[in-house]
Amino acid sequence: MTIAVTGANGSIGSQLMRELGTDARPITRADAAYLETEKLAAALAGVDTVFLASARESADRLADHYSAIDAIVASGAKRVVYPSFYGASADCTFTFGRDHFHTEQRIIETGLDYTFLRDNFYQKILPYFADATGVIRGPAGSGLVSAVADQDVVDVAATVLRDPAHSGATYDLTGPEALSMTDVAASLSRVSGREVTFLDETVEQAYASRAHFGAPAFEVDGWVSTYVAIAKGETAGVSGDVLAVTGHDALAFDYFLAENPSTWAHLLRR
Repeated sequence: MTIAVTGANGSIGSQLMRELGTDARPITRADAAYLETEKLAAALAGVDTVFLASARESADRLADHYSAIDAIVASGAKRVVYPSFYGASADCTFTFGRDHFHTEQRIIETGLDYTFLRDNFYQKILPYFADATGVIRGPAGSGLVSAVADQDVVDVAATVLRDPAHSGATYDLTGPEALSMTDVAASLSRVSGREVTFLDETVEQAYASRAHFGAPAFEVDGWVSTYVAIAKGETAGVSGDVLAVTGHDALAFDYFLAENPSTWAHLLRR
């Protein structure tokens, strides 16, 4: 069985390549962009299973995904492992989660074998919710997020890529605990030695407090809807799928922080 990893120089893809080693063929944007359907199909020639990394968040992300799926079909590959989003649906609150749902549907429609890894928000992004003043701002209320560690996603992906018995499965990948933004602030306070707090904004306040970034509307919608999804309970719930697939427990957020101080280093600059 031949495996290809798209996005092989990305955060998840590069870790996955290290775990798979010579068992996998790396595919990067230098080989073919997702929109270069024919070129990507040629790069995937002879491959049985494809890890389809998500394209960068953009207003046209689905076009990238659909083109890449067409390339996979044209290449003759038979199976796709796709990192989706926890609770992905056509109308989920997190706007980028909708893209993941439609990507799943397109994969199913092709008749390809598939395994969907529905990742919760990544633990690595939570420290960046806190700004340089030590405040997490957003309309998350008392909602919970069961954030997952990159390493657990990589371990699950490596396992299912090597074993076609996982075809047709959808796995919810979470950490071992559901955390409120107050909990996240407390963990960041403990590890950084400075007080980190959570300010529960209204949706209107959240848009206003992010206006100075000058980001495009689709991106700001993604930022704000992250917190609203948490508030609505759409990112709560702890799954046992990491343990079931890999045989080891999911990594806790406090462990991640201890192992990755660069993610909260901005809190040390006053």
